[in-house]
Amino acid sequence: MYLQRLKDTGDFLSITRENEFSLPAEQFTLENGTNVKVLDTGVIEFTPAQFGNKDFVFSSAVHGNETAPIEICDELIKGIILGELTLRQRVMFIFGNPKSINIGERFVDENLNRLFCGKHSVGDVTNPERDRAKKLEQYVEQFFTCPGEGRYRAHYDLHTAIRDSKNEKFAVYPFLHGKPHKREQLQFLLSCGVQTVLLMAEPASTFSYFSSFTFGADAFTVELGKVRPFGENDMARFAQAKQTLIALITQDEVVYPELNESDVELFSVYRTINRTNENFSFTFADNVPNFTGFAKGELLGQDGGQEIRAEVEGEAIIFPNANVAIGQRALLTVIPTKLTDDFV
Repeated sequence: MYLQRLKDTGDFLSITRENEFSLPAEQFTLENGTNVKVLDTGVIEFTPAQFGNKDFVFSSAVHGNETAPIEICDELIKGIILGELTLRQRVMFIFGNPKSINIGERFVDENLNRLFCGKHSVGDVTNPERDRAKKLEQYVEQFFTCPGEGRYRAHYDLHTAIRDSKNEKFAVYPFLHGKPHKREQLQFLLSCGVQTVLLMAEPASTFSYFSSFTFGADAFTVELGKVRPFGENDMARFAQAKQTLIALITQDEVVYPELNESDVELFSVYRTINRTNENFSFTFADNVPNFTGFAKGELLGQDGGQEIRAEVEGEAIIFPNANVAIGQRALLTVIPTKLTDDFV
């Protein structure tokens, strides 16, 4: 059994990687009274003996080759189990796609971060990612609903991007269906070293949107840099994010510096471009960074016989990927926006 090894080493990541598809549920109590509950491979929940009114989910490895967030969460889990961190809030850690971690790829059969909000059960397709998305939804639901209503909920889904970015760290703020955006969440992101925030304009099937829409959680997809293999991450570049996450779960309240409009760069989604043809390509190079802007009318790509051109001056690209499956999003374009009264 893995339980004694987990108690002795705190190395939940290695145990997860050795058990790609399932792990028997176990639980135990730390000397400081914190209950540790393993729900499945890659899913571990901590409940301190005396806890505040906040519930946090920190997920990583939704894409298995995005290693820096995996390493951050691995260090936090070890710190809690080995008694180096004393929790004040409940927290669940999720390593989303263990097999894709082991093969060093974004996913195995299908992009896990397009399979939430029930998308895992659409059509006749079956694969491990679809099974995993369904289970992760259930684990998050159990975690957020078990202590009862009226508690604060947050889910930070930690990633690194495929390509470089003009703004190294940025976050995606899910569509809120008319609810206000929160200045305090911008302060949290700034504390993590994230100065650029992208405001989504429509529902999605991402993990962060699932928690935001279904449970009213403050939720973000947080891009902390560029994809690199294990051992090649400069972890000093992630120190701010790590320390802020620690503060969230070890303090009753986190006090952030005052927010100034000049501190944060906001973008809103201008349009979503889906791949509709086998013959699909971009005209810009693979090394063009995220947030690169284009002149109005400039050719961005081809989708079959259809030209894709910038429609407004400065229209910028985010997450370009010409190799997505037909019907999936190949590109987001964004335009700058301002901090308005929509932020409370």
